[in-house]
Amino acid sequence: MEQVRVAPSILSADFLRLGADLESVRTADWIHYDVMDGHFVPNVSFGPDILKATKRGTDLPVDVHLMVTNPDECFQSYLDAGADVLTFHFEAATHHHRIIDGIHKAGRLAGVSINPGTPVQALDALVDYADVILVMSVNPGFGGQKFIEGTYRKLQQLQVMCQEHDVHPIIEVDGGVSATNAEALVRAGVRALVAGSAVFKAEDRAAAITQIREAGKLGLGKRA
Repeated sequence: MEQVRVAPSILSADFLRLGADLESVRTADWIHYDVMDGHFVPNVSFGPDILKATKRGTDLPVDVHLMVTNPDECFQSYLDAGADVLTFHFEAATHHHRIIDGIHKAGRLAGVSINPGTPVQALDALVDYADVILVMSVNPGFGGQKFIEGTYRKLQQLQVMCQEHDVHPIIEVDGGVSATNAEALVRAGVRALVAGSAVFKAEDRAAAITQIREAGKLGLGKRA
């Protein structure tokens, strides 16, 4: 049975009260954990030690998104710190299959992400091996950005590619996601919705998660 996952991004959380903020989103499906190095993207966020603390603060799977220039060298440290899903960027990696194989050997889900300016066709050699494909719907590096509408066309192209390869990775979208566009995104093939501001800026975070999930479920029966 198909599932719609909501993954609140703790990039939008209050870092001084991270434990309490993790508790406030316990009804989600995944916790999204952005790693930014100030080189691949113009911001700096978390490392492996904060990931270890995050794992202690939640029972949910932690979805780690490496936005770094050197995923080949550092991915193992995030596996060691407890990543349940580990996604690296196509644009930054040198040996894509080697990273995916290393993630699988650790018994975790392997993901590949592409930036808004990277064509879906770049994934043709990897789609058979990835468990998750993360399509960025904003240029990565900051929270609270506006959703790029051209993402829908990329999702349609990705669906065609997956059908041609007869594979069914979890399609994830990150950037500008809310209850307003969740239905359309799931209809376009998305099964994991990363939401930062839409969850953490809500007065009732559990209600915000439910609204996004329920809107997404409406799209399941209306696939493109």
